[in-house]
Amino acid sequence: MTNLPHRAGRRCAHPVNLLHATLFFSPDLDTEFRRLGIEDASAMRLAARSAPLGAVGAGTVAATFYNYNHTFLARHLPGVWAAASPAEVLEGRLRAVDATLRRLLGDDAITSPEMAEAADLALRAAEACTRHARPLYAGNADLPVPDAPHLRLWHAATLLREHRGDGHLVALVSAGLDPVEALASHTATGKGMAPRWVLGTRGWGRADWDAAQERLRERGLLDAEGELTEVGVALREALEDETDRLDAAPYEHLGADGVARLTELARGFLVAAVGAGAFPGDLTGKA
Repeated sequence: MTNLPHRAGRRCAHPVNLLHATLFFSPDLDTEFRRLGIEDASAMRLAARSAPLGAVGAGTVAATFYNYNHTFLARHLPGVWAAASPAEVLEGRLRAVDATLRRLLGDDAITSPEMAEAADLALRAAEACTRHARPLYAGNADLPVPDAPHLRLWHAATLLREHRGDGHLVALVSAGLDPVEALASHTATGKGMAPRWVLGTRGWGRADWDAAQERLRERGLLDAEGELTEVGVALREALEDETDRLDAAPYEHLGADGVARLTELARGFLVAAVGAGAFPGDLTGKA
């Protein structure tokens, strides 16, 4: 094993994950999917992420996405596949990624040596990802690697993001947090999505959110004001530590120097993307 600095893998995974996530807030995704006959914004985003699994239904997505309301998912899945096949969705997804990154980063960054270097580093890290018990990673790992460096980087970022996410679900189940409790406790850290974004994108209602907060209070994880208690902070930290452990292989494989360089490059691209309006200003927070 490579002796990485403490939490180096997590620090690398964060900007890489956010580069992947730019797609899901992009108007270019809407444009491409409307051309495919998919009009509903929620259906677009569900299809874009689940397409590597095939023409799946609500049950499969509820299991693999974890924190979505099954009833909400069933409004869109498997019905969305009548408008466009998973293969068509994947082609549209890649076109949207191309348009998104070009718009956010500019052609100079897209064609830069740094972009190619970041793509190579991220793909090298992904060589150590494993498929067993990692359904979203495994589905994406079966897709061809694109030729263009910026698309290669996004593909590799997707592999690394889904590999970490699949492991995180194991940690959530082990911690005994149900889907809404997981969301509410993450939002309480101040790093998760604001409640209105959670409710709007995951299909839960305010009553579900309030009930989850009450269950967290009963476990001593939230206080009366909805802030994490010491026990709650410890639980969230333990969750992230366990996620780090389950996601260590790609970063150990890349090595300390490679991880540091990929972190630097990904952060640079992310700063540019955020500056170009990649994410809504009110996306995160406790309110």
